[in-house]
Amino acid sequence: MNWHLFVDADDTLWENNVFFERAFDSFAEYLAHPAMTVAEVRAALDEIEHVNNRLYGYGSVNFARNLKACFERLGGRALTRRDYSFINDLQSGLFDHPMELMPDVEETLAYLNGRHHLTLCTKGQPEEQRKKLERSGLSGFFHGVEVVKEKDADLYRKLGAGKEVVWMIGNSPKSDINPSLEAGLRAVYIPHVHTWHLEHQEMPERHERLLVLERFGELRGYF
Repeated sequence: MNWHLFVDADDTLWENNVFFERAFDSFAEYLAHPAMTVAEVRAALDEIEHVNNRLYGYGSVNFARNLKACFERLGGRALTRRDYSFINDLQSGLFDHPMELMPDVEETLAYLNGRHHLTLCTKGQPEEQRKKLERSGLSGFFHGVEVVKEKDADLYRKLGAGKEVVWMIGNSPKSDINPSLEAGLRAVYIPHVHTWHLEHQEMPERHERLLVLERFGELRGYF
C-alpha cells in the first residue's frame, strides 16, 4: 500500500491563524474607530480580503495590504508614515512568527513518510510558506511541496491525475475538504478551533470518501 497524501500546512501542521487574529486585534486597537465596533471593523476587513485574496493570494504581505486598505476606508484620512510603519511591523511579525507544531505532528509524519508519498499542499506566498516549512523542521518528511494561489476542485483534479489513491488532509472545509471531494479525491478533516472564519463552509455530514479525525496523530491508526 502506497498512497498519495497531500497535507495542508497552516493550522494543520502548525499554528497560524491565531497570529493573524492577534495582529488584527492590534490593528483594531490602533485604529480605535470612534463609531464602529471591533466586529464591524472585522466585517469591513472581510469585504476587502474577499476581493484582494482572489487577486493577490494569501499570507502576511497581502494581509498587510488589506489592513492598509481597511485603514484608508475607515480611518477617514490618508495613512501617515507612522501608520505604514505600524502595519509593516505587524506584517514582519507574521512573516517570522514562532513555529508551534500541532501535537504528534513530527512523529506522525515520520510514520507516514515510510508508508506513503507525502506532498505538502498549502496556499500562500511561496517564499513565506517554504520558509515556514524550513523553520518547522518538517521538510525532510515530504517528497514534494505545492504552494498554490488557491485550492479548488480544478487544482485537486490536476494533483490527482494518474494517481490511484489520493487523500487531502487538512483543517479547512472550504479549501481542503469540499473541493477535494468534488474532484473525486478522498479527504481527511482535522478541525482546528482557530480555523480562519473565511475558510468555514458547510460539509457533508457523511461521505464515503471523507474521514473525520480529532487530532493529527490519529492518522497513524488509518494510514
